[in-house]
Amino acid sequence: MRVKCVLCDKIEEIADFSPLAKKLRNRPIHTFMCTNCQTRITEQVNRRNKN
Repeated sequence: MRVKCVLCDKIEEIADFSPLAKKLRNRPIHTFMCTNCQTRITEQVNRRNKN
């Protein structure tokens, strides 16, 4: 399954029968973020919560 990151518009391939693919197919409100964007956002949130 081809998915597109909502932040950087990078297109990635995920397994068709993975739980993430099923979640994205069945509930269109859920969005996909690539691993780079996911780690960047996580670091920013952790840094903000630390202060």
